[in-house]
Amino acid sequence: MNDLRVHLIDDDADVRDSLCFLLETSDIAVSAYDSAAAFLAVAAQAHGCIVTDIRMPEIDGLTLLGRLRDRDIRLPTIVITGHADVPMAVEAMKRGASDFIEKPFDDNLLLAAVRRALDHGVAMERRASQGTLYAERIGTLSPRERQVLDGLVAGKANKVIAKDLDISPRTVEIYRANVMTKMNAGSLSELVRMAMIATGV
Repeated sequence: MNDLRVHLIDDDADVRDSLCFLLETSDIAVSAYDSAAAFLAVAAQAHGCIVTDIRMPEIDGLTLLGRLRDRDIRLPTIVITGHADVPMAVEAMKRGASDFIEKPFDDNLLLAAVRRALDHGVAMERRASQGTLYAERIGTLSPRERQVLDGLVAGKANKVIAKDLDISPRTVEIYRANVMTKMNAGSLSELVRMAMIATGV
């Protein structure tokens, strides 16, 4: 994956330096930012995961998560929190954070969380790439083929789809074969999986 790294956001320079050293000595690429605003300026091109403090001036961790979501930027995010901030960290999880770690934390605990987040980030990017490809294939379907696909994804039998569309079961079979070919699907289960990935289900 292109430039896969940890994007570390913390307004405390000592914390940034310490965490950068920990990550780099563990062979994990890292970019550091002294504010959420600095990261948001480059977030659209970012790959990997985010490690952010929850309490920061101007844009805190919760607000950062909201702005990333508004921009449809889906990077796994680990929130670092003090004991008193645990309720905020739980709220961050509800807003899309993948994990939170309480200070003071064990280095190995953080590294394990980062590696999980990076792996998850790779999987998310791969799925997004697949989704774009499958959506493009769906775009080549005729309106009737799309109706048949929708019926198949809904778990309907050919006879039910035929009745819904007021066409013969044989015609449904022809449309279904066309859909399988255009989607490059080897089985019905693969076709359904492609359609679900394309629609983000």
